[in-house]
Amino acid sequence: MNSKMKTMAFGIALTGVLISSIALAHTGATGVVKERMDGMVALRDGVRTVTPMMRGQTDYDADAVASFAQILQEHSGEAMTELFPEGSGGGVSKAQDAVWTDWEEFEALAMRLELLGEALELASVNGLGSTADGDASTTDMMGMGSTMTTDIEMGGMMGTAAPEVMDLDTLAALPVSDLFTQIGQSCSACHTKYRAEGN
Repeated sequence: MNSKMKTMAFGIALTGVLISSIALAHTGATGVVKERMDGMVALRDGVRTVTPMMRGQTDYDADAVASFAQILQEHSGEAMTELFPEGSGGGVSKAQDAVWTDWEEFEALAMRLELLGEALELASVNGLGSTADGDASTTDMMGMGSTMTTDIEMGGMMGTAAPEVMDLDTLAALPVSDLFTQIGQSCSACHTKYRAEGN
């Protein structure tokens, strides 16, 4: 597998972590905690819509990618951080204390995700770039049965640092596959540090 395909496969695997790590049960969640859980479900559902395109299983649809990008923007940046007021952890919340003790990094990741959403909407007309069509290893990496392994690999490769911020014009010139990879990296970095393990 060439380096471009490996990057694409890694991005798909990381986004699989996003899909599988969002809790479906909101039992007992109310107020701001429920709002942020609902926002994560909206992101999960958006990822599920575009993942078949990223795998090369369905035709590329620029409108669908742009719609996902808009969902990403609606649930990131300040829209995300304002749903984490101090004192809103504990109970049914899956947020770790690190959200508040390392607020600047958490906020930077949320802002990075918003920037990537803006870039993805602009880049939707650029096309996918490359796909993993027919690549069995990519499909295996995305399998929901291997999320524990993927979590370990993701944690080792990404850590928790936010990727280097590029300007919007530079990001918007990238193919969608590259942006999808960066979105997956941002999500996994955030989940690794700020979401309770196993939830």
